[in-house]
Amino acid sequence: MGPRRCLLLLPLLAAVLRAQQQQFMEYMERRLALLEERISQWHDQSSRYSTELRDFKNQVLGMLETAEKEREAIRSEAESAAVRVDRLEREVDYLETQNPAPPCVEVDETLMEKQVATAKQRKNEKYTKLTDCSDTIASIRAMKIQKRFGSTSGLWTKDATGNSEKIYVFDGTSNDTVYIFPRLREFTLFSATRKAARIKLPYPWVGTGHLVYDGHLYYIRQQGSFQVIKFSLANKTVVDSSVFPAEEQIPVFGLSPFTYIEVAADEEGLWAIYATKEDEKNICLAKLDPTSLDIEQMWDTPCPRENAEGAFVVCGALHVVYNTRLPSRSRVQCVFDVSGTLAPEDASLVYFPKRYGSHSSMKYSPRERQIYAWDDGYQIIYRMEMKKKLEV
Repeated sequence: MGPRRCLLLLPLLAAVLRAQQQQFMEYMERRLALLEERISQWHDQSSRYSTELRDFKNQVLGMLETAEKEREAIRSEAESAAVRVDRLEREVDYLETQNPAPPCVEVDETLMEKQVATAKQRKNEKYTKLTDCSDTIASIRAMKIQKRFGSTSGLWTKDATGNSEKIYVFDGTSNDTVYIFPRLREFTLFSATRKAARIKLPYPWVGTGHLVYDGHLYYIRQQGSFQVIKFSLANKTVVDSSVFPAEEQIPVFGLSPFTYIEVAADEEGLWAIYATKEDEKNICLAKLDPTSLDIEQMWDTPCPRENAEGAFVVCGALHVVYNTRLPSRSRVQCVFDVSGTLAPEDASLVYFPKRYGSHSSMKYSPRERQIYAWDDGYQIIYRMEMKKKLEV
């Protein structure tokens, strides 16, 4: 091919190259346009998804808020139901305490006079001990303040026999509901009474002289005369009751005018501490039969009522605790041993640590050798150091 022909082909080749370049540019433009369209679609879909997600989030938040309101409403209804159930349980407990054949608590005058006469015949007789207990209090070894609960006056205790760890609380000096905590730990940790079981008694109590003994609650009721009620904690029923055979009773402790009979327990069994107008200056003591509530023996003690705030019995010896009108240190200042095995001069003059006011109740636990005391609303445990009696 000559040079002339080559020169003729060059314009043709240039035209072909320009056509191919134009086609490539158009192809690239179409591809870019398609890519831009897809990017635009993705942007629109992403925006839509974001909007839907935001709407869904708002919807979920609204549902959660509604659920929270419904949960609060259900909780409120549950608490209201619990209150109603608790009230119903108390009503059921009360109905259960209604013994179909309740013991006679109203004694006619003839029977009352006979009981008083029989009890007086047994007055101041020599007591034959049932156990070999020969201990007396040497001192207060330790004191522990458990908490502050309820009224300024009240009573707390354990069962004086057995191994039960339950705590029984009588709040106030006149009520009909006893609180029961499963252990000392629960009573100490929880301030709310909703943590405690409740027993509604068939008759209200008076004073702070009550006792839990061998699965039964012995408490004092006043209906004209004073009655000792024996209440079964297992069956929630009144087992027995007895009019206390003492005429014209007066408060047994000069500083605790709300207590007329103090039921106490020691190693020998059950006792009643009381006072009458016949010998209004001094305190009287009686031995009780825990089964029948009969008075086995009675004693006039030399312990004065004046400035007495409480008393308890240890190994057959009455210990009377005294204070002053303006509360000071409580002290055991009079000891009366019914068996005559403790000389009065050998009895220790025991002082209790000064704390708040004066004791409204002091319950001796013979199995633990300690006292559960209620001092101006504070619940205190006194642990005692014991020593052997020096017999007369």
